Amino acid sequence: MTVLGMTAVIAAAVLIGTILQRVTGTGVGLVVAPVLSLLLGPAFGVLVTNMTTFVSGCLIMIAVWSHVSWRRFWLIMPASVLGAIPGAWVVGQLSAGWLSIIVGAIVVFALAVTVALPRLPHLPGRSAGLTAGLIGGFFNTTSGVAAPVMVIYSRVSRWDQRSFAATLQPIFMTMGAVSVIAKLAMGSVEVNGQAGPPLGWLFPVIVVTVIAGILLGTQLAKRVPIPTARALAMTLAGLGGAGAIIRGTLDVMA
Repeated sequence: MTVLGMTAVIAAAVLIGTILQRVTGTGVGLVVAPVLSLLLGPAFGVLVTNMTTFVSGCLIMIAVWSHVSWRRFWLIMPASVLGAIPGAWVVGQLSAGWLSIIVGAIVVFALAVTVALPRLPHLPGRSAGLTAGLIGGFFNTTSGVAAPVMVIYSRVSRWDQRSFAATLQPIFMTMGAVSVIAKLAMGSVEVNGQAGPPLGWLFPVIVVTVIAGILLGTQLAKRVPIPTARALAMTLAGLGGAGAIIRGTLDVMA
């Protein structure tokens, strides 16, 4: 695939993910991580996904600021920083094939758990939030996908959907930034010499696409039922996750 074609596919994935995130609160990591892992390789693809979630979370947060629960944000975020450190180490230790398998497996498993999840017990204490932050930070750094962990936490804590969807935005923004910083500081991901579009002009494309996705998502949120948007996100993420597993398996067997 040409660089221009790869850029178009990446932009399409970011656009769809951002629209879904604006409508439902999640979607960028689930849709973008598998696609970018297939196109750019698992380590660099997840790094760019982390950058994308930082941008989307930051911009969507502005639109939903009044519904953000900062108390829950400050409960979850310190633990997610701790979870990002071992996640960055794991990324630096694994081969591209095994990392791709892990990325795809996390996506598929998390989707399966989210879809099949029964009604969970009520856990109102701080321990559930701290655990969600720790696991979410690890998953976000290794695979770019933390949303299912947050969904499980929202269910056990009986978190109101509007506040939950709004608070996810600063959570994803901060997780994305921490994951990028941790992996670059530990040398877990090589940025220079990567195949595909140069990061110097891919990032501006992502920023513009995220803005377009937010504008479209704001309009679609008034018309598209949340269950429909969520089902689409799950389907796309499942296909991408399966593709990442197949690619990783072929790389390991080669």
